[in-house]
Amino acid sequence: MSQTHAAERPSAEPDTPLAHGLAPDSLSDCELLARLLACSADDASAAALARDALDRCGSLRALFAAALSAPAGLDPHCVGLLQCAHELIRRQLRQELLRGGALTSPAETLDYLQHSLGNRRREVFQCLFLDTRHRVIRSEELFQGSIDGACVYPRVIAERALRHNAAAVIVAHNHPSGVTEPSLADQAITRRIKDALALLEIRLLDHFVIGEGSPVSMAARGMI
Repeated sequence: MSQTHAAERPSAEPDTPLAHGLAPDSLSDCELLARLLACSADDASAAALARDALDRCGSLRALFAAALSAPAGLDPHCVGLLQCAHELIRRQLRQELLRGGALTSPAETLDYLQHSLGNRRREVFQCLFLDTRHRVIRSEELFQGSIDGACVYPRVIAERALRHNAAAVIVAHNHPSGVTEPSLADQAITRRIKDALALLEIRLLDHFVIGEGSPVSMAARGMI
């Protein structure tokens, strides 16, 4: 968006959160985005960029997904800041995951997996390798594919588990379509991964499917 267009908007809006310092949880999506963009722009320009970006994409989820692929049409300044924000959040969640605490429930991994996989436009298959106390040793993205799927090789997962001396593994992948229901192919590859790991006396604890809404735990569904 040009400076001329931004300047046509009011220079100070009475309800702007940038002027009043309101708590983040009381702000709208547009107001939160404007705060982020205002780090390197004036208030009026940031508000205009935020409105334009949300109007183009329709939602924050769609906006972050678009920013990661940096399409034409979105303001480069906005795209760059969103990419940095996404990466900072991903790193913070990963550090929390790797700080050494044991995972006691599936919910403890979901924040990281959702942020890591939820906005991808292509399918990505990720593995968490755990020790005997279910502490995360390593998180790796092992396979990437098209918008419709990714080729997953259980032998590679087993080899990586051995290399990390893992006692258990959690796997996850995203459905770019947003539909989280496990497909027949998802169920088949889960059984193959479980069998490959079992030969090495390594447990497959869960397989999460990430999309729009709540992720699906295949273990909770009785599919493992």
